[in-house]
Amino acid sequence: MITILYFARLRETLGKGSETLDLPRDVRDIAGLQRMLASRGGPWAEILGQDRNVRAAVNQAMAGGTVAVADGDEVAFFPPVTGG
Repeated sequence: MITILYFARLRETLGKGSETLDLPRDVRDIAGLQRMLASRGGPWAEILGQDRNVRAAVNQAMAGGTVAVADGDEVAFFPPVTGG
């Protein structure tokens, strides 16, 4: 079981700030999790699709697509942040 948090534009588009789900056996990393979520279609594909610029963190540490995801992890997805 993992906890997924959605922030900012993602939360607004998906209509939820978080969810828990059983981690599918074939999902081993952030990229796989993002693909699996996008495969839900509709707003999921729109906001998490492969061509979307989305940042991720695993257990509150920034994570690229190849970072492993395991049972018990907290994964956060959020849009890129710019400063000024």
